[in-house]
Amino acid sequence: MFVIIGWVVALVCVFGVFIAHGGNMAPILKALPWEMGMIGGATLGAFLVNNQMTVIKGTLAGVGSCFKGSRYTKARYMELLALQFDILQKARKEGLMAIEQDVENPEQSAIFKKYPTVGSDHHVVEFITDYLRMMVSGNLNAHEIESLMDAEIETHHQEAHAPVSAIQRVAGGLPAFGIVAAVLGVIKTMGSVGQPPAVLGAMIGSALVGTFLGIFLAYAFAEPLAGLLEQKVEEGAKELLCIKTTLLASMQGYAPSTAIEFGRKVLFSGVRPSFAELEGHVKGKK
Repeated sequence: MFVIIGWVVALVCVFGVFIAHGGNMAPILKALPWEMGMIGGATLGAFLVNNQMTVIKGTLAGVGSCFKGSRYTKARYMELLALQFDILQKARKEGLMAIEQDVENPEQSAIFKKYPTVGSDHHVVEFITDYLRMMVSGNLNAHEIESLMDAEIETHHQEAHAPVSAIQRVAGGLPAFGIVAAVLGVIKTMGSVGQPPAVLGAMIGSALVGTFLGIFLAYAFAEPLAGLLEQKVEEGAKELLCIKTTLLASMQGYAPSTAIEFGRKVLFSGVRPSFAELEGHVKGKK
């Protein structure tokens, strides 16, 4: 929603002020389809050459997510922490082997079913169960598991950041493609030097539209979109960090109620539940 509002504000302010100062939109509108076709086509071609198919698909999905609200809400994090509390509490009371079936078949687990928001998220469930499985096996200590977690989170961050880099490269290339369009327009104008000054002026104005579009699209559309997508990537990494911190605290001997407090503390302040909110939610789910 705010993406659309931001773009509308940018368009209204730029073109509104231009018109208010006596600017004529006719030359811009006349040149717009041709300049957009040239700049857009060159940008699309460069984007396809510059990225593997997985990055292209990830970029399309990432751009789509920018038009939706964040799924990393306070309610989601309370579910995530309550889920971890329940499974760690079961392991503490009944022993680690008691959660083996929950870990091996989370889709059949009563604990995971109790929290449908995070329990239906394949990546979250896989991350939790993979490290709970290692805890159950007892073959690795806390430091070794932490190292594995860090490596997986870093890999996740690199994969999730690839679409951000792709859009940033598009933003970096748009001004250059605008210059290319302008240069071609000047070449066309130079081939018509015998025309009246009014005609030449209109041709030069059309050529400059290319430069304007390249810069405007880069800094009003592409670059802000990359920034928003990067923020969403950081939100996803924060969720994994919350899981990591909670599980490691449990491995170090802290009670489940204390372990989830470790996880709560790493969350961003805007979505971090208070101690009382989390305690009430955990007790309400018992």
